[in-house]
Amino acid sequence: MTILGIDPGYGTIGYGVVRYDNLKFTPVQYGAVTTKSGMPMHLRLCEIYEDIFTLVDTFHPDEVAIEELFFSKNITTGIQVAQARGVILLALAQKGLHPVSYTPNQVKMAVVGYGNAEKMQMMEMTKSILHLTKLPRPDDAADALALAICHGHSAQALRYR
Repeated sequence: MTILGIDPGYGTIGYGVVRYDNLKFTPVQYGAVTTKSGMPMHLRLCEIYEDIFTLVDTFHPDEVAIEELFFSKNITTGIQVAQARGVILLALAQKGLHPVSYTPNQVKMAVVGYGNAEKMQMMEMTKSILHLTKLPRPDDAADALALAICHGHSAQALRYR
């Protein structure tokens, strides 16, 4: 199964594509798509929409994992990320995909085994699970890879039920 992990944002959207087969993860590609700061929000959202279409058309994922939003102190940023996430979900739906949302704590539990893991612990475990030679960068891509790993573990558990 090919899994696309997406870390939503409006300036940087992390993505990670992995193949999952018999409890083994193989990295395919990871990175980030970006929009220009200062660009009107509606144009940024259009770019995000097109970028998601391109990712789906390029990698043909079987399943998609996306991070659930949590609001921190800056509500304005949270609203903008929520708008971008909505556009991402729309693009995925129009491609016939049914993304599964995971909270940051669920991802940490699946990857590190501890729901309050630190960022560096997550990156190190992601590197280890995927047998990468260096830490995945940018951070948004590392988060997207961790989402894909989380989904692989969760999808496996669902198949056994």
